Amino acid sequence: MQQRMTFAAQQAVNRRNSVFLILAVTALLAALGFTIGYGTTGAVEGAFGVTTGAIVLAMLLSVGSYFAGDKLVLAASGAREVSQQSAPQLMNVVQEMALAAGTPMPKVYIIDDTAPNAFATGRDPKHASVAITTGLLQKLDREELQGVMGHELSHVRNFDIRFALLVGVLVGSIALLADFFLRFTFWGGGRRSRDDDRGGSGGIQAIFFIVAILLSILAPIAARLVQLAVNRQREYLADASSVGLTRNPYGIERALAKISTDQEVLEVANRATQHMYFTNPIKRFEERSKGLFSTHPATLDRINRLRKLTGDQPLEGAEAAELSGLD
Repeated sequence: MQQRMTFAAQQAVNRRNSVFLILAVTALLAALGFTIGYGTTGAVEGAFGVTTGAIVLAMLLSVGSYFAGDKLVLAASGAREVSQQSAPQLMNVVQEMALAAGTPMPKVYIIDDTAPNAFATGRDPKHASVAITTGLLQKLDREELQGVMGHELSHVRNFDIRFALLVGVLVGSIALLADFFLRFTFWGGGRRSRDDDRGGSGGIQAIFFIVAILLSILAPIAARLVQLAVNRQREYLADASSVGLTRNPYGIERALAKISTDQEVLEVANRATQHMYFTNPIKRFEERSKGLFSTHPATLDRINRLRKLTGDQPLEGAEAAELSGLD
């Protein structure tokens, strides 16, 4: 019997890890802005100016996504809104989980696709939506559906969608700033200020310029890896929170196994939206999965973490082999 871990303890650990990771991305953006600013101007004022500009850029990019991002995702997924009359069982389950989570009833959408999956979107609990594929309704029983909806409503309650938006904007800002600087350098920008200054500060500026080039190459990669780590931490948190809402770790455990081993392909999912789904909708055997980093924790790891909540033994042998390598 393995040592039992409460869902509250898992939530605390995952929240702490997520905050640490987002601080790391913020620090990376600031460091990139400062080195580029000092490397190109040779002045502390210029360094702080570029850093401030990078932060302002991130804020501007977030505005459109904050207010219109959910509508774009739902439209791109071909989702249609349903009501109590058209989908009574689904609406009842969502209502149960919304009451348990203490959040307003979200809008509920159906995606006409036989691949089982679901996602939540919206900037806050008052403007939230959940989208469920027809395959999920057909292939999961009520307890499993509760586990999935508990997971998605936990994303809403924990403000994970807003959190993911913030991280995505920071990562996008790093990529844009790095790309602009590398193009600027390629076409000869920044060289004159270094050549004109023959004093001692010129050497420092040259060092910062070289560091800025290195950071511009490495920072987008590092930021993307941190973003993926943040996504994985939030998935762990939503799994633990779902158990807190349903008081039933077995429903979500069975749902994870069923959805991950299902061989149907979710056609409407893409690289921009794959991180939003309950499990990674892009399967390992698909051509479009090549070159992609994993946006979700391994299903086997998620299930074994859930088993810590009950003190059950982790999956081993044939059961573990069936789930390993799917993500």
